[in-house]
Amino acid sequence: MNPEALFAEKELEQIERDYPDGLTSRQIVDLFESRGIRFSEATFRKYVQLGLLPRSVRVGRKGKHQGSCGLYPATTVRRIQAVKRMMAEGHTIEDIQRSFVQFKEEIEALERGLRALFARFERELKSPRFDAVTRQNLAKEIAEAKKVTADLLRRIVEIERRATQPLEEEPELGRRGSVGVGIL
Repeated sequence: MNPEALFAEKELEQIERDYPDGLTSRQIVDLFESRGIRFSEATFRKYVQLGLLPRSVRVGRKGKHQGSCGLYPATTVRRIQAVKRMMAEGHTIEDIQRSFVQFKEEIEALERGLRALFARFERELKSPRFDAVTRQNLAKEIAEAKKVTADLLRRIVEIERRATQPLEEEPELGRRGSVGVGIL
């Protein structure tokens, strides 16, 4: 796998902003294929079966008798990239499963919950019960809370990454317990 073909952090963040409601498996596969990264729908399904990726949420299509489609959180692109990177580094599927299953689901549930909470706050701001000044002040507070939350989530993900990597990869300093002292 060509490391240059992987998505940069800014690109991942843009995908997550562009698809707040999620993507279909075909859209996700197309994103990787457009980068020259081999990834098929069969592999996608296998990753879901192995618990490396979240299951889809069924969403009804607009219009009568249009059925529904499965949408995956936009963060799925980030997870696939992490799996691809770990495989390229020689990790086994079992290693990757242990890494992902241990904390990822809770982190993603937290992220989805916070996203839903902020969406509810923003909908509430549109209520006529707020005057313009109050609405503006609350909007600023929500924006600041989103920034703090994003930073917190990044820190949690970094803690998760360090906590689930094999011991021999942890820097010597980390084994002595000196890293992270004084965070609280």
